Amino acid sequence: MLIANGSATCRLCSRIASFRDRLCCSRLISRCFATANEQQQSLPSAKRKRQPPVSFPDRVFSGIQPSGVPHLGNYFGAIQKWKTLQDSGSDCIFSVVDLHSITKPHYDPDKLRENIEFMTASLLACGIDPERCILFLQSQIPEHAELSWILGCLLTTARLQHLPTLKDKTAGMKETPLGLYLYPVLQSADVLLYKATQVPVGKDQLPHIFLVQDTAELFNKRFGLVFPRPEALLAVSGEAGRLRHLRDPTKKMSKSSDDPRSYVALDDPPDAVRKKIKRAITDCTSKVTYEPESRPGVANLVTLHSLLTGLSPEEVCLQAEGLDTGQFKLVVADAAVSFLEPIQQRMREHLSDRARLWNILEEGSRRARQIAIRTIDEVHRASGMAPLLVKDSAKPLAQTASC
Repeated sequence: MLIANGSATCRLCSRIASFRDRLCCSRLISRCFATANEQQQSLPSAKRKRQPPVSFPDRVFSGIQPSGVPHLGNYFGAIQKWKTLQDSGSDCIFSVVDLHSITKPHYDPDKLRENIEFMTASLLACGIDPERCILFLQSQIPEHAELSWILGCLLTTARLQHLPTLKDKTAGMKETPLGLYLYPVLQSADVLLYKATQVPVGKDQLPHIFLVQDTAELFNKRFGLVFPRPEALLAVSGEAGRLRHLRDPTKKMSKSSDDPRSYVALDDPPDAVRKKIKRAITDCTSKVTYEPESRPGVANLVTLHSLLTGLSPEEVCLQAEGLDTGQFKLVVADAAVSFLEPIQQRMREHLSDRARLWNILEEGSRRARQIAIRTIDEVHRASGMAPLLVKDSAKPLAQTASC
């Protein structure tokens, strides 16, 4: 019995010792985790995994090249959308993207400065209000180029080669300029620098939006959540709101065309407007119908009249019943002249004080850079680079005015 009791006592002591050892081990592990957590908290933010915010605030970004005075295709394809978003109270940032303009071979520096003034005056004349949005000049924000480099280090040449617009821009060139190759990367930096969540674009720009989304995802996966996933804002009217080349309706209206008769510029005088529309390519059928596939030339004029007047294409055709295409061209020309008259008046007023145009861009650039610096500082910290040491403001623009 004593032997039995002694054996039981030994077994009990053994269990108690085992429990004590496990308890000590558990406490030791807890201390290790606590110490690790304390050390993790003491690490610089660049070495810690970022805690994602709940959501990104809605913000719109879009840019337009300073190719001079925009045409009606630019107005209905982009500027009108900008104004609608601005007037709706959206947080809007719009840029005159002059860094993109220098990707063109043999551009004229003096002409570029003049085009910046014309584009700024045109945007103001079309209703873009710097009191209700940020309107700035891209080259005045050095963070665009810096972020473009950082993002470019995450992308491959194969990914850029798949963009259809690169093939279009380099068609006929013996060699591809590096600037054109990197153009889409700079576009991604333009959008992500301001953490834009919405980008108004046409269907032809969707591949670029997909690249922006992919680039943001690449950065976020590697360094932690910094950028939102921007979405494209397509025009509600879709293809019906897309103006075509007046001399070749299989192409879109563009100032890159060598034929100035192919587009109607916002500053074209009435005689020039009437002449361009009168000479627009149609077909041999005199009746006015809206058949974009089989009658693209006539459909383009119907679309133009629809955009100018606010009528649907069907309503335009109904009103044009009994008119041949020659007579309909005169109706479209009259509508265009009437539409452009107040815009041209405001444009002349803005161009009469070019120093003020540069002051507007200066103030917009100052506001834009405040956002850009914060984003770049966050990018530095996330990707392991040193935090920004100097957070200066945008440099003045007024001294560069050409007047």
